[in-house]
Amino acid sequence: MVLDATDKKLLALLQEDSKKTTKQYALELKLSTTAVYERIRKLEREGVITSYVALVDKKKVNRSFTVLCHIRLSQHTKDNVLRFERQVQQLDEVSECNHVSGDYDYILTVHVSDMAAYREFMINKLTVIDQIGSTQSSFVINPVKKTTSIFI
Repeated sequence: MVLDATDKKLLALLQEDSKKTTKQYALELKLSTTAVYERIRKLEREGVITSYVALVDKKKVNRSFTVLCHIRLSQHTKDNVLRFERQVQQLDEVSECNHVSGDYDYILTVHVSDMAAYREFMINKLTVIDQIGSTQSSFVINPVKKTTSIFI
């Protein structure tokens, strides 16, 4: 799908605050409410907009201790990869799992309350996944930039 300047501006507005009314977007874009409604529906139909979510303040829900956990698999077989990926998807503490190139095979983003909770997660949930050969953890000291927006 080719996005025109209006689509791009609309996507920026939606990513900033998707709870506004169609009328509010129409005023900002200087379009009719119907035109904005149709553009949003087209972006959804074409799969450009995949979902709408509420972003949660990690501090308010006691999950502000963020860990980047680097995983190296014990063996790089198709079965090991697929089993690991299925199992890691079941871990509530993991918000992201990326299959990466380089020294490690995966990088997990883990949110827990504190170091003790991370240790508990490692011992009782992560280390029971038998496809893992080794791990290395990096603890976030201070997030410098965090956005969910994709700029077009």
